[in-house]
Amino acid sequence: MGAGTIDKDEGGGRRRRRRRSKPMSEINVTPFVDVMLVLLIIFMVAAPLLTVGVPVELPRTAAGALAVDQEEPLTITMTAEGSVQIQTTEVDRSDLVPRLRAIAAERTSDRVFLRADGAVPYAQVMQVMGALNAGGFANIGLVTDIGGPALDGSLDGDGQ
Repeated sequence: MGAGTIDKDEGGGRRRRRRRSKPMSEINVTPFVDVMLVLLIIFMVAAPLLTVGVPVELPRTAAGALAVDQEEPLTITMTAEGSVQIQTTEVDRSDLVPRLRAIAAERTSDRVFLRADGAVPYAQVMQVMGALNAGGFANIGLVTDIGGPALDGSLDGDGQ
């Protein structure tokens, strides 16, 4: 009888067990972070586009910003060319009061923001404010840019 090697697979009856991997107890957050960054970029690009897009040169004042309601504010814009717009829709001055009454009937707030170009005469701004009041909007906010001169002659904010 000579010396030799014995194979374990033969006749030993041992079964090979497959090693089961343990369940992973960590959460992979990389896809979640990727999705959040994409959404952040989308909102950063889209947010400036959601504002009222009628270009006017607003006068500068030292007044602070008004508190914002839950409802989207109604904005009336008067351009230097003399057109009046509700949000971004141009409206004839003769149709302004009936349109405002229809809008006021659907809204819960009587707040309206009036954006008037600095070149618009004061009398025309007051006429539109009278139409706003007649249309059912008693809470009128005049929109200006910040950083204008204060009453004491000093400049406030980022004014020069």
